[in-house]
Amino acid sequence: MIDVQLAKKLGLIGYRNHAKRLLDILTSYTDFEVTHIYHPTKKIVDPLITNDIDSMYDCDAIIIASPNSTHFNYIMKFIKNSNCFIFCEKPPCTSIEEIEKLNSLGDNEKHRIFFNFNYRFSETSKIIKDSIHSEKIGKIIHVSIVSTHGLAFKDGYNNSWRADGKTNLHNILETVTIHFLDLLNLHFGEISNCMYIPSKFSDQGNSFDTCHILLEYKNGLTCSILNSYASSYIEEISIIGTNGHASIRDNILNKFYPRDTFDDDGFFDTPPKMHEETVNTKLHYKNSLQSSVDYFLTHIKNREPFQISDFDLSLSTNKQILNLKNNL
Repeated sequence: MIDVQLAKKLGLIGYRNHAKRLLDILTSYTDFEVTHIYHPTKKIVDPLITNDIDSMYDCDAIIIASPNSTHFNYIMKFIKNSNCFIFCEKPPCTSIEEIEKLNSLGDNEKHRIFFNFNYRFSETSKIIKDSIHSEKIGKIIHVSIVSTHGLAFKDGYNNSWRADGKTNLHNILETVTIHFLDLLNLHFGEISNCMYIPSKFSDQGNSFDTCHILLEYKNGLTCSILNSYASSYIEEISIIGTNGHASIRDNILNKFYPRDTFDDDGFFDTPPKMHEETVNTKLHYKNSLQSSVDYFLTHIKNREPFQISDFDLSLSTNKQILNLKNNL
């Protein structure tokens, strides 16, 4: 068991886009102070920004929100040279070799690392968990997730990093789908079969703008994930069980049961809607990000190490994404 000290000083690697979102959240805490913001080369007039990474080794925690390809090297640098705790954005690694090196770390080192798969803290995650334990829905047979919007048709997309097929051919898989895959792995365990179908439907850029993943878990349950930058906005989840089903669309959760519902002729009929509730799935990214940061800082404040099982799940999801790309 490691000795966790109360975190006071926070260091942030990255300063724009997602790093800025994290900074806005971090500065809302009174028990923690962002004392360093690191960029390797840019000279920026700001007392918090530094080009000297060595000055950050005495921070209580480091938040890594830099490009994906840099995550592994930063993790290893702070593991080797400091005693700080590490919050690292997903994905942890960009190669199988890097995953193997992280897996070889000692337990004391793994206890210090938290990977930000923040959908684990989302309203969607809670709904899936509740459905698993619902006798009214029954045993889960299938889960379908559709999350799409029209980013590929927006001005500027063609010149963005997401549209660059040379460096980010599978960007939607690595940026969006990875969250939902990790969420399903969290609740349903080990995958026995997986199919990855990437597509391109817009005329913008040369990376995939759509992907579909079909999953079979060892417990027999199947799942489908469809993500796209080339469609209208849809956030829809369907959970099908042996006694009923639940659906989420337009921030409304509906539950239908029981299975044994019949029409006047004795044939099976659509079960009645037995539950309707407004939920916040449209805001699941924003809300879950806040909850994920809170989880990280609360663990440090309470001297509670991070679970190795969460570490292992994060690397397992990361490895599955890499294998899907490599085996295409």
